[in-house]
Amino acid sequence: MDLRALIRTIPDYPKPGIMFRDITTLLGDAQGFARTIDIFTERYAGKGIQRVAGIEARGFILGGALAHRLATGFVPIRKRGKLPWKTVGHDYELEYGTDRVEMHTDAIAPGDRVLLVDDLIATGGTALASIRLIELMGGRVAEACFIIDLPDLGGRQRLESEGHSVHALVAFEGE
Repeated sequence: MDLRALIRTIPDYPKPGIMFRDITTLLGDAQGFARTIDIFTERYAGKGIQRVAGIEARGFILGGALAHRLATGFVPIRKRGKLPWKTVGHDYELEYGTDRVEMHTDAIAPGDRVLLVDDLIATGGTALASIRLIELMGGRVAEACFIIDLPDLGGRQRLESEGHSVHALVAFEGE
């Protein structure tokens, strides 16, 4: 099955020159969505994953399904101020300013082996901030996985240069 063919490309969104990779078409295809979760499950089953952490918002969809299949707990990583209980956060740099990701203070126990999940990796800023947050709580990131890698933006290389393992199902190079 060609998962790449199930991903819609929207030119000039959210601004001119951007080619937005929309996974809602993949998620809406029953066989495509099932195959995506199957591929990830095959990769991580039996690897001692104790938590799946999903980055808001599409990482919640993938991470929830994958946590269910791996029989693990799910940890939501959200933008500042979205979680209702005690949180810990990590700030990270954007092109113009900063942002923050947060999770509940009791979401990960020291030593937990955590799989980080999101729909795509671009510059790697949010993924790296999420990894730092997991590590701050004593978790160990087994791997960061994505449906899409945008290699021209350098996110995968950024994470790997810091010693983190990255896996993506499809890449959109030079587009």
